[in-house]
Amino acid sequence: MSFIKCCFDPSEVAEIFDTFYQNFTDPGCCCGCFSAFRPRYKRLVDSIFPVYPQDGLVKSNMEKLTFYSLSSPEKLDRIGEYLYQRAARDIYRRRYGFVIIAMEAMDQLLLACHAPTLNLFVESFLKMVQKLLESMEPDLQILATQSFVKFANIEEDTPSYHRRYDFFVSKFSVMCHSGDCKEVRDKIRTAGIKGLQAVVRKTVSDDLVENIWEPVHMDKIVPSLLFNMQESSFHKETPNGDSNPEESVNPPMLAETCLRELVGRASFGHIKAVLKPVLKHFDNHKLWVPNEFAIHTFRIIMFSIQAQYSYTVVETLMAHLDDNAKSSPTIRTSIAEVLSKIIAIAAGESVGPSVLEIINSLLNHLRDSVKNETSQMEEKQYQEALINALGEFANHLPDYQKIEIMMFIMSKIPFPLVDAQTPADNMLQSILLKSLLKVGTKYQTIHLNTTFPVSFLEPLLRMSLAPDPEMRLLVQKIFHTLMDRHCNLDKLNKPTLNVIDLDLNIEKSSRPDLIFINKHGPIIYDALYTSLQMDSNTSDNIEAVYTTLALLCVELASTETAIDLLQLLLGIQNLALTSTSLTNAQKFNLHTLVVSLLVLIADVVNIQQLFDYGNRIIEARREEAPHCLPEILSHYPANCESINKMPHLLVDQMAVCDYLKSSGIDSSRLTQTSPYGAGGPGVLAGSQRHSWMETGARGSIMEIPSVHEVDSAASSPGASRKLPEEDLTFESMKKVLTEPPEIRKEAEAERRKQISHTFRTATFSELIRRTQPKHDILQNKLNEIFKSLSESERNTSSEESKKLPTYEQNFPELFYY
Repeated sequence: MSFIKCCFDPSEVAEIFDTFYQNFTDPGCCCGCFSAFRPRYKRLVDSIFPVYPQDGLVKSNMEKLTFYSLSSPEKLDRIGEYLYQRAARDIYRRRYGFVIIAMEAMDQLLLACHAPTLNLFVESFLKMVQKLLESMEPDLQILATQSFVKFANIEEDTPSYHRRYDFFVSKFSVMCHSGDCKEVRDKIRTAGIKGLQAVVRKTVSDDLVENIWEPVHMDKIVPSLLFNMQESSFHKETPNGDSNPEESVNPPMLAETCLRELVGRASFGHIKAVLKPVLKHFDNHKLWVPNEFAIHTFRIIMFSIQAQYSYTVVETLMAHLDDNAKSSPTIRTSIAEVLSKIIAIAAGESVGPSVLEIINSLLNHLRDSVKNETSQMEEKQYQEALINALGEFANHLPDYQKIEIMMFIMSKIPFPLVDAQTPADNMLQSILLKSLLKVGTKYQTIHLNTTFPVSFLEPLLRMSLAPDPEMRLLVQKIFHTLMDRHCNLDKLNKPTLNVIDLDLNIEKSSRPDLIFINKHGPIIYDALYTSLQMDSNTSDNIEAVYTTLALLCVELASTETAIDLLQLLLGIQNLALTSTSLTNAQKFNLHTLVVSLLVLIADVVNIQQLFDYGNRIIEARREEAPHCLPEILSHYPANCESINKMPHLLVDQMAVCDYLKSSGIDSSRLTQTSPYGAGGPGVLAGSQRHSWMETGARGSIMEIPSVHEVDSAASSPGASRKLPEEDLTFESMKKVLTEPPEIRKEAEAERRKQISHTFRTATFSELIRRTQPKHDILQNKLNEIFKSLSESERNTSSEESKKLPTYEQNFPELFYY
């Protein structure tokens, strides 16, 4: 009976003969007299298995098998195949203890042998690992994964051309999505993640094996990692929160580590192979809203990727934003917010064209957003997210690139500025200005001439005269941000009379700054003056102009700048007195602006007598006209009267000149003709204004009263000017005396408006044609007289007669040129 029980297994009738042969030749068989006829490698393999599996691997026999394998490496493939056959049979019989012993023996042989014939043994090893992974037992799957990880860490001496890992990628990915009970699930998922990590390590380092970066593999690996990372609460914790050390090896954390390694190993050509599955996973599982997990994931990618390739992530994300152009604004806003959180990381490594490419792409998204006819509030949030992304990107760039970005944005703003613009054009201008302001907040101004090159200053000044008051306000805020170098903006954001209590931070102006304001000051002042003439100004617009002028005064503290500013203040006061288009509230605001800046200038330049004079005006206004003192309001009571007929409440030009002289300051420019006309719009020309007739304005052109008045009388001695479009007759003089002054002022204002429109819109040749002399009788007569005089003196000097007489030069053309 013992012979039958030992050599036969009654439960396996179908394999009775195979069982008999195997057991009969087994050394443990009671009648194992035939085992000596079996090959030595089989006998050595059989000897490592104990009678009872719980006793574990027989170590002494394992050492003999290892020595035999090292001395006879050609037998490795047979040893591996035999171990695989035994393990497969034990798995079928559910003798899992012997399976574990066989796998342990495989691992030891794999670590000990590094012969060129190892590839043949590896095939058997991978077949055994695959067999264990196909079983339904979690313990065997985990054991197989651990063996595969050990194998992945071995550097093989010879490459393999035919080995494939499709099954392992698929199986490990399935394990990452295990849905068993929590305890078993976490073990299986952890094993699956470790297996994917091992596959990546094994394949990335060997160029001859299968390309793991193919979409067929990445579409399984990346979503499996993200699926496990979703359950992590790390992306919802505060950055300073303490994490539990016991959770450092849980599936979410392990998946994050694996993703970092995967991204870090990606070369430039393989980055998009990782990013596309990420974006697809977020789209399919609707993970963009809310976007905390998306932000966390992309920050991991940005910090793990090779630094020189980081801008590729930004480009891919913006391309995905293009693909979602038809999606809801909420999704696009979330994607844009993710972009704003990671774009700063890429900024440090972006150089050359890549910077402008990213900026241009963001601006194109903003332009496309204006065209969308969806919910205005949601689109506005989307635009704000893009603007924040733009600002974050610019914040981490060097200053010279920030200037280039601001100039690039300015070049994208649509011109010209006319009242007939569509709402879409106005919105686009507003959005681009907000983008420009966002970049400006990230820039630290050192020298004004570097911050405001001509190609940037001129279009910015043109934008300051836009018809929309909101856009004009944005331009002034841009000036505030770029001019404030000493953190005085918060102290000067509203007009105030207590300038001593402001505790301003003032430094002496540098020579480059003074050269800048001497060169460009006239067009800056002229643009500010012109903007104050617009009847659409709100109280915020006037306060913004005050802040701009106050910053100019503080940042460019010098007597020359003070003279120019005082000249501008007198022009603004004259505008408030004579304008027929401004409301009473706007006039009161201008008077408030003038007196507030007067005391500020006197305090900054330290002119005590002028400061006391300003305080006397303030005290007088407090008693008689408190509405002409800060703060600036949009509406005033109906009983507020104008101060036009109260000279003691106004800033007197002669008094200011006297106080300047007594302080040792040359005030001659204040006594000359002001470049700021009474109510007439200023002319914002190019970067340089050339005049053949200087008026002390240092480059500022005189106001041209009329197109028809610039005729031959402007350059002919003894010629008197006639009133435009009429003769000096008794009837005309009577009309002037009897006509009400209001009608005459309205006519003059309309005429100035037409002149301004002409000089803003007409071409240069048209202006030359209009300003040509029309009445040449007197000029021709004078030419004849001077010609006769020159003929009488021809004999005195032959060389002088050949020169062109001065009176024959065309002064009007020179003037306009």
